Amino acid sequence: MLTQIIAHRGSKGTRPENTLPAFQAALADGADGIETDVHLSKDGHLIIIHDEKVDRTTDGKGRVLDLTLTELKKLDAGAKFDPVYAGTRIPTLDEVVQLLIQAHFTGIFNLELKTNKIHYDGIEALVADYFNHHQVPFKLVYSSFYPKSIERLHALQPEAEFDSLFESKFKTAKRLHAEHVIIGYHPDIRWVRRHWLLLPKVQLRPWTVNTERDMRFCYRHRFAGLITDYPGLAHRLRLKMQGG
Repeated sequence: MLTQIIAHRGSKGTRPENTLPAFQAALADGADGIETDVHLSKDGHLIIIHDEKVDRTTDGKGRVLDLTLTELKKLDAGAKFDPVYAGTRIPTLDEVVQLLIQAHFTGIFNLELKTNKIHYDGIEALVADYFNHHQVPFKLVYSSFYPKSIERLHALQPEAEFDSLFESKFKTAKRLHAEHVIIGYHPDIRWVRRHWLLLPKVQLRPWTVNTERDMRFCYRHRFAGLITDYPGLAHRLRLKMQGG
């Protein structure tokens, strides 16, 4: 079985992260999956962006939680990465989903709920309601550093796949796995390398796998997947090591 290539925030290494151009590039690079992050705007819209604040990736300032969709849409989410992408906007969840549908994408869509720092009231219900009312051709996978979000979504949408994110501690992940809430782990690749011989036999998709050395490690051990900023490089290396 091939190790699946999951594009981290789209093709984050080559395009402005979590933007439509980044997701389009990931698909063109042969990614098997897309990983992205969702927050909630002031007026209750599901917003695709990584940070709680817009400062790092856009020309604006402030928390997503304090800005309306109209205000967020005025921000430039591309120029900081490269002036070529000036005018690129922050997308909504629906805009990303519609892009994937139009591209006939049938791979993994890994949606991370960014609730470990700000517990957006009702975001789990909004996400579940969206996907309960939109037929999608891809496989939906939820993840979060905040276990309660996983448990809440699992209760609302038990047919989806759930995986636990963690950097170093995996006690909670082990509990969720034992309770059959999650089926796999998304750990930091550095943690995986340190604990390789002690890892449980579960589905592993480490992050963020950006070097050839780490990619080779994942392919050699036939992990279920890897999450990378460079899906094009990962795809070329997989062709050499796994033949696909």
